[in-house]
Amino acid sequence: MADKTGLTTLAKDLIAHGFTLYATGGSSTHLTQADLPHQDITALTNMPEMMDGRVKTLHPAIHGGILADRSNPDHQKDMATDAIQPIDLVVCNLYPFFERLEKPEASTADLIESIDIGGVTLIRGSAKNHAHVAILTDPADYPVIIKELAATASITSTTRTRLAAKAIAYTAAYDSVISHWLAGLGDAAQDFPPRHFTLGGEVAQPLRYGENPQQMAAVYRIPSARVGAKPKTLPRLIQGKPMGYNNLVDCDAAMKLVAEFTTPSLAIIKHGNPCGVAVADTIKTAWEMAYAADPVSAFGGIVALNGKLDVATAQAMADKFIEAIIAPDAEAEAVKILVHKRILVADHLPNPSGGHWQTRLVTGGFLLQAEPAQTNGEVGFDVVTKRQPSPEEKDDMVFAWRVAKHVTSNAIVFAKNHATTAIGAGQMSRIDAMRIAIAKAHTLTESPAKLLANTSLASDGFFPFADSITAAAEAGATAIIQPGGSKRDDEVIAEADKHNLAMAFTGQRVFRH
Repeated sequence: MADKTGLTTLAKDLIAHGFTLYATGGSSTHLTQADLPHQDITALTNMPEMMDGRVKTLHPAIHGGILADRSNPDHQKDMATDAIQPIDLVVCNLYPFFERLEKPEASTADLIESIDIGGVTLIRGSAKNHAHVAILTDPADYPVIIKELAATASITSTTRTRLAAKAIAYTAAYDSVISHWLAGLGDAAQDFPPRHFTLGGEVAQPLRYGENPQQMAAVYRIPSARVGAKPKTLPRLIQGKPMGYNNLVDCDAAMKLVAEFTTPSLAIIKHGNPCGVAVADTIKTAWEMAYAADPVSAFGGIVALNGKLDVATAQAMADKFIEAIIAPDAEAEAVKILVHKRILVADHLPNPSGGHWQTRLVTGGFLLQAEPAQTNGEVGFDVVTKRQPSPEEKDDMVFAWRVAKHVTSNAIVFAKNHATTAIGAGQMSRIDAMRIAIAKAHTLTESPAKLLANTSLASDGFFPFADSITAAAEAGATAIIQPGGSKRDDEVIAEADKHNLAMAFTGQRVFRH
């Protein structure tokens, strides 16, 4: 047993109820130090531990005692023939592979030795035979067992079944993390789709509720790291009340967006979509530009930074209603200034090169796809119009494209001077997304034409008709970036030329559903 929390108390109660205890290695030492009577596991196996402890419980005397069906005469006969004692309760947890995986100093050899074999077998055998055997893998369940033994001198069938289900989930998560780690030693991308795919994690904390108050929810962490690398961890709340389900979804979306950029950037997310994004010389300036893009929608949003939260930025944010702020780091004085706001620290931003999996549950199963790489490298840029974009237009086109990746499709993003000016998101038609973006500009200023004048525009998918190009030009856009690939590309390009727009194709669609 790796986790010996509560073991002494549990052992005392089991002894008081007439149990004979058998223990291995460290658990035996722990009970000896507590002066609790028990026997070493070798008393059952008549075999010493061997191979540095790799083999100690893999023996018929143990697994026969666990797996025997007490109602089966043949099993009873086998037990009597080989003097196998029935085992009614197994207390076991596994080598701490999760914890060692997240230690940068852990070597591949260390991690191989941290893969539990005998413990998994004990747990699965006990869970399989839960009609007769109780399996305890979590110290949080010890009081339940102690209470039932005190009340009835037995463990109920309902409890044994619940513990069995919990135990199988425990070993499944354990094996899943090991599987993903082993796949990472090679090139997992070469084995897609994998024959079997599982996600394994452990609960980080329960949440007050899910997307809506009537839904239960919790957040889980997935232990993961490459040997010698800093582990990926969930953001840490350093100030304010606990985060909710929707807050965490928006935090993740915001972090992924600011990870697009290597220079100071800030994004404000509301209901999964950006309402203001900017890149500037400083985080404070990026905040001012992003907030100005849509102050109405920014009310109660999630703010993500790709740099340290400093005092100047904190002072600029102080009088605004913000659900949470997430950054790689935060100055102590900045945290004090924002004393009434939730602040999270993300020890790492999402990897710009992608390489992770995305899953989504569907009826009867789930979908799996590779997470797209962020585009802080080169973006496909094939100019297809008569007019070439200016350097300033090209910069804003690429900026808008990076933002559009993180807007629910159909997505339209207007940008100028490395800041969004209007966003249309989540519409059934692209022209509607265009109209909503333009309408947003009308709500922000009495002079929408001025706000959208000389802007660059990004679309996450191709334009099926030329109508959106007409609308963009009339709104004031001068440059457009889009994937291309429509049957009517020629018509779309001709419409752009008609309005003297510059247009570039990326050759890559970036839908987000």
